[in-house]
Amino acid sequence: MDRSEDSNFQLFRDCLSTPLIAISNNTPTRKARKARGGRKNAIKPVIQTEEPNDAEELGDFIDALYTDPLSTSTRTNILDALPPTITDTLTTYSFLPSQKTTSEFLSPILDTYISALLTAPPAPSITRTQATECEICERSWIPLTYHHLIPKAVHAKVLRRGLHTEDQLENVAWLCRACHSYVHRVAGGEELAKDFFTVERLLQREDVQRFAEWVGKVRWKAK
Repeated sequence: MDRSEDSNFQLFRDCLSTPLIAISNNTPTRKARKARGGRKNAIKPVIQTEEPNDAEELGDFIDALYTDPLSTSTRTNILDALPPTITDTLTTYSFLPSQKTTSEFLSPILDTYISALLTAPPAPSITRTQATECEICERSWIPLTYHHLIPKAVHAKVLRRGLHTEDQLENVAWLCRACHSYVHRVAGGEELAKDFFTVERLLQREDVQRFAEWVGKVRWKAK
């Protein structure tokens, strides 16, 4: 595999891992045991926490799914002729909702991958401050994306309200795709622009801290 092919495979694995990470992080582990009522000193419910190796196991799973071999004929029609092992694996690990087909699950992943391939490189003013590791989870071996700390969709609104100056609108943070996706799940554009327009402010959130600690353990083997 030459360098360009390897780069494309790394990008696809990154796009594939993002929804799997999101589902894993949002899925509760075990239900708390209910204490019996009517006792003054009743034992409080004990919430089971995730095993420490859950993130590592997810990394191994992403590796296995990403490397699932595809025949030449399958590559020509990915969504219509997927190996049944992919559907079996997604179902076994509860990544595939019962109301969704495998094609419906993978379509947005492929859309993200193609969009990332076709997106023009960022402007020099942005790459000048490019980090070498995710500014939230600190993983340095994974592709990075740039997150507009003041989302583009609310630029006009924040200027009208005087929340930020025009020269602040292009401030970015370099985040892995999983952390980038998580930031947009926990806060809307206006909230990000108003309250979380720096990495330092994002990292003050306990949920972001917990996610960063968890996702930092999701790794896959070097190829």
